[in-house]
Amino acid sequence: MSIVEFPELKALLVRDGRLMALDVGSKTIGIATSDALRMLATPLTTLKRGKLAVDLAALNDLTAKHQIKALAVGLPLNMDGTEGPRCQSVRQFVANIANHGPPALAALPVVLQDERLSTAAVTRGMIDDYDMTRAKRAERVDAAAAAWILESALARLR
Repeated sequence: MSIVEFPELKALLVRDGRLMALDVGSKTIGIATSDALRMLATPLTTLKRGKLAVDLAALNDLTAKHQIKALAVGLPLNMDGTEGPRCQSVRQFVANIANHGPPALAALPVVLQDERLSTAAVTRGMIDDYDMTRAKRAERVDAAAAAWILESALARLR
């Protein structure tokens, strides 16, 4: 499937079913999932980016294992709301899912969620609330940013 807007996604989704969020970076992909009732977002894992086919296979395995019904992908807009080169990279990754991903992954609807300041907000929370070291933050920040993206998407679906 292709990119859909939130009203269309809401119409497509069955009553229950998990969503997955992706925080797509140049070196990693942070991943978070929701519960089946789509009330909570939980950081899942961070994938180190490699070859596209390997990345898509790993995402396909995770979406199958967690019975994912749709993807929310973070769109890194500029602070003024415009799209820059990072947005183009994310849009290309979404196109690669649709065009080159395994059929089950490629069939999932995708919504783009504004992710401005997600990493900064998550990092600040890790420092303030948990007093995490830089090394521990580096391990967890991408998946936590994906959870932040997913929380925002879930709020828009309600």
